[in-house]
Amino acid sequence: MRVAVPLSVIIPLAPHEPKPTALLDALPPEIEVILSQEAGRAASLNAGAAKATGAYLWFVHADSSLPEDAWHKLQKAIADQPQALHYFDLAFAGGGWRMKINSWGANLRSRFFGCPFGDQGFCLEKQLFDALGAYPETAPYGEDHLFVWQAHGAGVKLNRVATRLTTSARKYQQNGWLKTTLLHQFLWLKQVVRVKWQ
Repeated sequence: MRVAVPLSVIIPLAPHEPKPTALLDALPPEIEVILSQEAGRAASLNAGAAKATGAYLWFVHADSSLPEDAWHKLQKAIADQPQALHYFDLAFAGGGWRMKINSWGANLRSRFFGCPFGDQGFCLEKQLFDALGAYPETAPYGEDHLFVWQAHGAGVKLNRVATRLTTSARKYQQNGWLKTTLLHQFLWLKQVVRVKWQ
């Protein structure tokens, strides 16, 4: 598919994480792809953004899979709402009905509470990203959540791209579904309270 919007894809990698071959193969060959591996995810995201030459930045996690219509729908979304922070619906690969509950909850939270997370593929104009102040590198967790609050505070509209990115359920399978789900909800709500009462 022809890429109409000058876009840079930024993929943060954890230490010793291999290149995401399947994800890279799904991206158009003419697009700029930046694999960024720094000390911490926020630092990796920011370093990748600093290197990017595209007018728009698309942050995609290494364990994400793209649907066939991702490019078409994202480019249309950018054309329709160039100043928005775009995000995708979320699905999990594997995990059965438990992970379907999690994806349903994540998508509900995004649509009705305006709080998508980083594995939903944030995309926004590079100038807007810089104006918002990038991802907070000093946060112990939830840099994506805090970035969304920065966008809300600046009056940036969030726009849902009506197709799903699929991400790995590996963390839930390794650490236990209930334990991981409850931990994520606790940390998210704890951060909400902290932001609201700053």
